Amino acid sequence: MASATIQKIIGKEQIPGADRIEIVKILGWQCVVTKEDNFQIGDKVIFIEVDSVVPERPEFEFLRKHNFRIKTMKLKGIVSQGLVLPLGNIHGFHNEGTDVSEILGVIHYEKPISANMKGQIDGIFPSHLVPKTDETRIQSVPDVITELENVPCYITIKCDGTSSSYILHNENFYICSRNNIMKDNDENKDNVYVKMAHKYDIEKKLREYGKNIAIQGEICGPGLQKNPMGLKDLELFVFNVFDIDNQKYLDYIDFKQITEKLELETVPLLSDNMLFVGMSVEDFLEMSKGNYKGTKHPREGIVIRSLVEKDSIALEGRLSFKVINPDYKDD
Repeated sequence: MASATIQKIIGKEQIPGADRIEIVKILGWQCVVTKEDNFQIGDKVIFIEVDSVVPERPEFEFLRKHNFRIKTMKLKGIVSQGLVLPLGNIHGFHNEGTDVSEILGVIHYEKPISANMKGQIDGIFPSHLVPKTDETRIQSVPDVITELENVPCYITIKCDGTSSSYILHNENFYICSRNNIMKDNDENKDNVYVKMAHKYDIEKKLREYGKNIAIQGEICGPGLQKNPMGLKDLELFVFNVFDIDNQKYLDYIDFKQITEKLELETVPLLSDNMLFVGMSVEDFLEMSKGNYKGTKHPREGIVIRSLVEKDSIALEGRLSFKVINPDYKDD
């Protein structure tokens, strides 16, 4: 979903004991707004998602202490995710879902790159071979819940680090961050993506496997996102195996078989056979709560996928989405 879009208010609730603020609901999101705006159910508004950055303009000055970033917040004990604005001077763009990010100067927030993630680049991510790692939040696509009815799914814990891809295609091996190919040379010996390729001997393993595939995973540990998993060393947790020749992700069973054959650890599993019936967005958010094993740190959330790969109309692609833990704080 784009950072800033035109959306419709579909619900409204009062907050006990609050005279100046109330709750409005947009898609699957819950936002606290001021009563002065007098938003009503059915109104079309500008909705800016969490993890977006607004421009330094007077109307957004109240966000300066947050470096103009939209974050999950709690007001009067109520979780609020996103910023709701009147349409104002946005003319001719009143269709629901219309992307107005560029018009408003709103961009997606990118986490700062730590020193061990930097290095010499050998090109941009080869997205013509493999999709970039990304997941949509359930609040942006609540209609996906109806598509899940009676579809066997698996649930994994969302690890908090930096995503990586290791790709073998026609004898070419690529070590990738989310956006770039990293050079495998002495200058990059301390780069986390290169270090993990060497630690797990990934190139050799993929060549011995003998097929054009990509391994995608999260690198976690010291020096990355404050290491909320409490790891002693950098580790790689695989969450995708992609068949390049057939341009498809592998079903869960095949995914597990290949990672075991390659002696690579997968992201922690919560369930490998879950059916969802009569669930709401709130139910999924509750399911996402919990701490990383052996720590007091709230986990980032969970990822839900069908056991047998299938497409989603709501997601306009793979049936795969993330649910971010409301207790998780991304500073």
